[in-house]
Amino acid sequence: MKESDLIQMKVTGLTIDPFTNMPIIILKDFEEKMALPIWIGLIEASAIATELEKIELSRPMTHDLLRNILRELGVQVTKVEVTDLMDNTFFARIYLVKDGKEYVMDSRPSDAIAVALRTKSDIFVDKKVMDKSRRVDLSSQAPEGQLKQQKWAEILENLSPEDFGKYKM
Repeated sequence: MKESDLIQMKVTGLTIDPFTNMPIIILKDFEEKMALPIWIGLIEASAIATELEKIELSRPMTHDLLRNILRELGVQVTKVEVTDLMDNTFFARIYLVKDGKEYVMDSRPSDAIAVALRTKSDIFVDKKVMDKSRRVDLSSQAPEGQLKQQKWAEILENLSPEDFGKYKM
């Protein structure tokens, strides 16, 4: 994949899907012209929320442990990429460097983003994911698919950082 096919994004918050009550992480480009919602699980949302809120836990969560292991082994996370969207499932990769050698790991986007937040790494989304996400079939996630898809398009177009409550950045 070419660098020109990637859009740098930032986490602008977590919200709840009003139709399914599932957590959604919202990524926006730095010009705030495009938004990408990614439905994630409750545990993953908790891991991301603790980092967004800079909550210090008495014991490391899995993503904190992974960051600590990578740091101790001298491995740098250079970036994460959301690479594809197939059958309403997002795919991601984590790019690592150790001693000048690059390693690429397959990942769920929620895990990749949780690691990126903890390692202060850049987050990118492939342009094809942005194109496909506009055509996500929300009918598998909500009963009145077409109406809900239009409603989601309206919601996402009008999102601002203030819409994310305590999780805004």
